[in-house]
Amino acid sequence: MNKKYKEFKAKMSKLADINYAAAVLGWDQEVNLPENAKAIRSQQLATLSGIGYENFINDELGDLLKELNIADDLSQKEKVNVNQVKKSYDKIAKKPKTFVVNMSKAISAAYFAWHEAKEKKDFKIFEGRLDELIKLKKEEAELIGYNNHIYDALLDEYEPGATVKDLDVLFIDVKENMVSFVKEITEQQQVDDSFLYKHYGQDKQWNFGIDLLIQMGYDFKSGRQDLSAHPFTTNFGSTDVRVTTRVDVNNLSEMVWSCIHEGGHALYEQGLSIEDYGLPTSSAISLGIHESQSRLWENNVGRSLPYWNANFGKLQQLFPENLTGVSAEDFYKASNKVSPSLIRTNADELTYHFHILIRYELEKALMEGNIKTADLQNAWNQKYKDYMDIDVPSVDKGVLQDIHWSHGSFGYFPTYSLGSFYAAQFYKQAEKDISDLSSKIENGNMIPLLDWLRTNVHQYGQLYTADELCERITGEKLNFKYFMEYAKEKYAGIYGF
Repeated sequence: MNKKYKEFKAKMSKLADINYAAAVLGWDQEVNLPENAKAIRSQQLATLSGIGYENFINDELGDLLKELNIADDLSQKEKVNVNQVKKSYDKIAKKPKTFVVNMSKAISAAYFAWHEAKEKKDFKIFEGRLDELIKLKKEEAELIGYNNHIYDALLDEYEPGATVKDLDVLFIDVKENMVSFVKEITEQQQVDDSFLYKHYGQDKQWNFGIDLLIQMGYDFKSGRQDLSAHPFTTNFGSTDVRVTTRVDVNNLSEMVWSCIHEGGHALYEQGLSIEDYGLPTSSAISLGIHESQSRLWENNVGRSLPYWNANFGKLQQLFPENLTGVSAEDFYKASNKVSPSLIRTNADELTYHFHILIRYELEKALMEGNIKTADLQNAWNQKYKDYMDIDVPSVDKGVLQDIHWSHGSFGYFPTYSLGSFYAAQFYKQAEKDISDLSSKIENGNMIPLLDWLRTNVHQYGQLYTADELCERITGEKLNFKYFMEYAKEKYAGIYGF
């Protein structure tokens, strides 16, 4: 190994230690934090953010990257690691340390304000903190730089290479293909999902969720599950990948889909290389690819009839008072009920993309300055009326429902739709590559699919771009047609048209 590369690898490992230490505090903040610890936790995270910045943006690492960038004795993987880190270095170097620390403080303050505002159903509590974050995100975009649209700089943080120009085309496809398709579905006789909203005890739900994670292949020796207000996955290296879920005793769907969705994210993280700890080849390619893993497990697998033929019997045994007389096919159809709804995380897999479209348009408008923070609540409510004919009854079910903006995660939401579209394309290929995949799933055997994902997606980290990986797996770049073909075949069967 090149001596300079070895030095570079050691520096990146140390930096990962610092960043993951901060991530542990972030996980604890959402799962265990005592009420009176909010202020000091904000200070602790800001301090670690500053230390991480100092250990990354310094002349010593900068000079090392310049030397390695012209070295001629690096492997393909080593070149990718150097190039990816240099790209991040050049971008972050444009942000002064004071900006990084101020952003960390603003995010912590916004997070706590969002929690209080949502609990009290009062947007005003969050408005000022959100406005501060939006100003900082605009400043960040200007510091980083962009070619065409200010929002492009923020998109690139989560989906490298994504642009407003490309996403506008994609969401036009969503509007032109899905609006009429959803309308056709809603004109059919609706499926019955009332049995999902009976009383389901929390402990039994929790245990069933654990079983689903184990069946998927989630390694509890390298992770754990906890409860949080908003389900999420976090990792501190591939040997410590944690998930959270949300349990509603009057809505079984909350726990089931949270566990499967976050389990998909976690399997990706557990499949990354621990030997490359701290390096890009031990990190996910993009959030769109990351989301492809969660959506593939949640929708293509978890919302399939073979999956419930495998798992419904056990669920029925746990809750006979609610599910006697209900069949696996009834449960499958209920799990795929298409109906416009208020809450993104509870949305069916078709109208889900209207939720993303709304957030995408609002974020663009905020960055452009066409909507002020004070007008955001009304703008949100109007878009829900325009796109889904829904009246928003309260802010906790409206503009305050998502945690992302309190984290400063502008440019994140489009990756959810990208993930679903990648998932459909990947799963189509998996069906070709794995003989009798449906039968294996129907028998509760998810390991062949997990092995396929480990081989084709997880192991590479950032060795390839999202486009390159998609083309490597399927022979072509992302193509929306695969999602629509999957959706039409599935829902025509469920709704009988």
